[in-house]
Amino acid sequence: MFELVLGNSGGNEKLVFLRGEIDIYSAPDFRENLFQAIGDCKEDIVLDCSELSYIDSMGLGIMVAALKRAKQNDSNVRIRNPKPNVKKLFKITGLDKVFIMEDSK
Repeated sequence: MFELVLGNSGGNEKLVFLRGEIDIYSAPDFRENLFQAIGDCKEDIVLDCSELSYIDSMGLGIMVAALKRAKQNDSNVRIRNPKPNVKKLFKITGLDKVFIMEDSK
């Protein structure tokens, strides 16, 4: 099961909490909800992954697409508090060099 929840962060960032698993079955909902949340946002998008237990290549691809859209709006996507298994996947794929990775804030 997957859930995306918008949070209040204030300042110049939009906080999005990701919970559960993002896989081939939940990826379409993830894409739709994430892109709806981003819209034409000019603030940085912070994806809080502290409660994200699993993500596959489809989910990572959606995050890359979100990053491209954010860059078009002169903003960025930051990955916050990923669990060790999620962080490992970012490292294996090299996406830890593409995204701004934050351990806590």
